[in-house]
Parts: sequence; structure tokens; C-alpha cells
Amino acid sequence: MKYLSTRGGEERLSFEETVLTGLAPNGGLYIPEHIPSLPVDWRTKWKDYSFVDLSVAVLSLYISPEEISTQELRSLVEKSYSTFRHPDITPLKKLDDKTFVLELFHGPTFAFKDFFLLRRNARRAPGEKPERLTVVGATSGDTGSAAIYGLRNKANISIFILHPKGRVSPIQEAQMTTVTDANVHNVAVKGTFDDCQDIVKTLFADKEFNAAHRLGAVNSINWARILAQTVYYFLSFFHFQRQLPSGTSVEDVELQYVVPTGNFGDILAGYYAKTMGLPIGKLVVATNANDILARFWKSGKYEKVDSTVSEGEGPTEPVEGGSDGRQATDASGVKETLSPAMDILVSSNFERLLWYLAYENAQGANDEEKKHAASKTVDGWMSHLKSNGRVQVPVPVLETARKDFLAEKIPDDLTLKTIKAFFEGKPSYVADPHTAVGLAASRIIAAQNPSSVYQIILSTAHPAKFSEAVSRALEGTSSFNFDRDVLPEEFRGLLEMEKRVIDVERPDIELVKAVIEKFAQKENHVHGNTGSV
Repeated sequence: MKYLSTRGGEERLSFEETVLTGLAPNGGLYIPEHIPSLPVDWRTKWKDYSFVDLSVAVLSLYISPEEISTQELRSLVEKSYSTFRHPDITPLKKLDDKTFVLELFHGPTFAFKDFFLLRRNARRAPGEKPERLTVVGATSGDTGSAAIYGLRNKANISIFILHPKGRVSPIQEAQMTTVTDANVHNVAVKGTFDDCQDIVKTLFADKEFNAAHRLGAVNSINWARILAQTVYYFLSFFHFQRQLPSGTSVEDVELQYVVPTGNFGDILAGYYAKTMGLPIGKLVVATNANDILARFWKSGKYEKVDSTVSEGEGPTEPVEGGSDGRQATDASGVKETLSPAMDILVSSNFERLLWYLAYENAQGANDEEKKHAASKTVDGWMSHLKSNGRVQVPVPVLETARKDFLAEKIPDDLTLKTIKAFFEGKPSYVADPHTAVGLAASRIIAAQNPSSVYQIILSTAHPAKFSEAVSRALEGTSSFNFDRDVLPEEFRGLLEMEKRVIDVERPDIELVKAVIEKFAQKENHVHGNTGSV
């Protein structure tokens, strides 16, 4: 299996090269040259597999055994998931007869980068200078801490995680900034997540800087992250199958996944699973007030700011307790919400789906010609988006997108009401605001579904990370106690721990370059708790 850029070019990379490179030099994202089909006997052979077994089975379809042997892959997966707090890794919880929640927050994700770097350096001659990697990523909250925990104190790796200052929850910030290993550098940029993401993309496009520091991408723009996320769709399918009522066959029902999303990573993994052959119905895109994706499925317009809202009118979604009934919008167009990890204008991973939509509608005498046409189309769309802030896809492309997806936008007031409703339900369930966005969307869609449809909502964050929103939603509920019902032991005292963070006063590429230049080769000489640029 080789990997190509969504924006074209003759480059074809191995899995190892794809993981270590992260973002293509032309700004595109790497995708597999084809999406493999599932083995004929997957339903019977895989049905009793553990998470590790399923990971090996699914990942093996995308990774050549000549690159990573099955034994190496199993060892890597076992090591990666050994620290998860739940034996099922991603447990499936039943809320009612038709609704399940898939919890994805029970531990850090794994990093292939460390494995590949160790292996490459082991092949070097004695005395030869080891290869180094500078991992750079942008996070809206959760991805950053997962990457940091996966790469902390790793030899020959420096990691720089950019987050929007003041726009992640205090617990999310503390999870990142209390990791004080010498090779970990948290960069708080005064701006939005989109600003941070744009800086990362610009760094990768700078060939000279990239070559000097051997940049590697982290978070969901890296293909390894998407591939790993694909596995839990398969695990949840088999767990769901076991929980069906007696006499009901999985062939008689339709399984619908509802995914709260900002950067389109989790739900894209579902698209890959479905395309491979997992029997999934519609995938539901659940957004907050930053609804670029929901608007796309309504109109075919992929635009940073809603062009149907007249200039100066501002957002109209009410927020309980707000001074004017509106959600705050900054100069960039990002609306601050109770689900900050989804406060994103441009969803990077959506480019991967756009490529497949373009491919399905491309003209060509053969597969290679269609791939070339799709890449050329996507390159044009993304260039237009960058220069004009919007792009309109043709009607056939939108119709193709609607075959596999639905989309709903959920405002903050409904998010709060949903948290309360599910806490007061039977069984009682405490949802974080991101999961609540998914739950609210699931209820709207469920009202239109036939009786044969079951829903699995992806729960992407632990409610303890968003104490303010959860406590606000459950204020006055006598049976609720945050410390008792929500706060896990590992979060206690986290906010009081020593922190190390580098402040960047504005979203300026040169300022971030200066940070990387200063620290990338000097992890063992960093002193002090804070810095600023």
C-alpha cells in the first residue's frame, strides 16, 4: 500500500514515510492509493476479537507486512493501548433501546513515530549521527495531550503543540502544560485554533525550515491517527451486535453513527470503515455554532463565514445566561461555545472526504486518470477557499456527499438542556458538552428515522474536562455532585501542578519559528516554568 497527496503530484510514500512526514509538501493530506475491502469471512473471524486483535486485523489491510511484520504490529498495538483505563479500550454503553454511547476518552492514543524513528536509527552505522524528528501539531484541546503523553521523554524527538490561548478548558490546558519533560513544548498562541492550524500547515510548506528540523505532523491530519480511529467502529459494531434484543439480527437493523466533530477526524474514520464494508447507515455530522460542515450539507458551500448572514448582523444562536442572547464571535469568525474543541472554522480532514467526492465524480479512462482529476479538482477547491474564504461544489458532488452523511447544528442552549436531560434519564449519564452536541443531534435525527435504525453516539471527551459547562447545565440538580459523579482520581490536583508553557503574543509564523529554533535542539537545557515571545 502506497499513499498519495490529496492535491496531486507523482509522490507515492510508504506507510512509514507517510507517518513521519505527516503533511504533504504541496499542502495536501495523505490518503491510501485505494481503500481495501474487508476479508470475506470478517464477520465470523473477527466477531470475538479483542481491541488489540481488531487493530492488528484492520491496520494490516493498510500496512505491508514487509514494512511492519504482524508480530511487530501486535507488539506496537499492545504497548500503545496498555495504559487505557477500561478493559474494552472504547466501551459501548446502552442508554435506551435504540441509543448507545461509544466512549473514546479512557486513555492516550499511540504514536507510530517513536517506533519508526527507533527502527531507522537502529539501522545506522556505529557513530553515525541519529535521525531526529520535530513533531509539530495544533490542538483544540484533546489531541494535544494525547500526542504529548505518547511522545514525552522520547529519544531524538521534540514535540511542539500549539493551542489557542484561553480557548481550551482549564483541565485540557493543565493536561498539556503540566507535562514538563524536556522534549515537550506547549505553545499558547493568542488566537484561534484555525490560526494555530494555519501556522502548522505553513511550517510544513516551508521546505527549508522543514528540512532543517525534520518536521513530523501530529493530530488527525496524520494518517496514522485516522487509521487507528477506524478500529473502534469495528469493535463497537461487534459489541452492538451482542446487545441486540433476542431474536433480532444485525441484518434486520440499520446502524447509524452520530459524531460531534470539528476537524472531521473521527467521522472520517467512520467513512473509511463504511467504505471498507462495515454495514453502517448514515454518518451524522454534529456541529456546534461553528457550523461550516452542517452548512456544506445543506448548500454545497464550504465557506468560513455564513454568506447568508448579512454583514454586521452577527450570530443569532441564543445562549442561556448570555447578556444579549448571542454567542460571542471574534474577528476571525470563530464563535466561542461550550464545546471549545469544535470551535473551528476550517475542518482540515474534510479535504480527504472532498478528494473521494471529487474522485467519484471525476472523468477518466482509468483509475489513475480519475485520481489525477480528483487531485486537480481538490487543489483548485482548496486554493479558492484560501483566497476567497469559500468554495461551492457542483450539485453532483453534494448529492454524492448526501448518500453517506447527514448533518445537524446544535446551539449552546440545547447543549445544556441535553446534558441535563441525559443526567436525569434512566440510566443517568453525565455527558461533556461535545458528547451532548452528538446526543442532541441524535435526537433530532431519530425523530425522522424508521424503527429499524439504532444509533451510536461517539463520546469524544470526559465530562471532567469541562466542569464549568457540566456544572452550569446541572445547577440546581440536588442529586448531582461534580467531585463524586464526574471527577476521576487522576484529575485531582492537576490545576495546582507545576506548568511549563511558552506564550506567543499573536498568530505569527515567524514567532513560532523562533520558538522552534530556540528549543528544538536544546531540550536538555530548558530552564524555568514559562517563557514568552
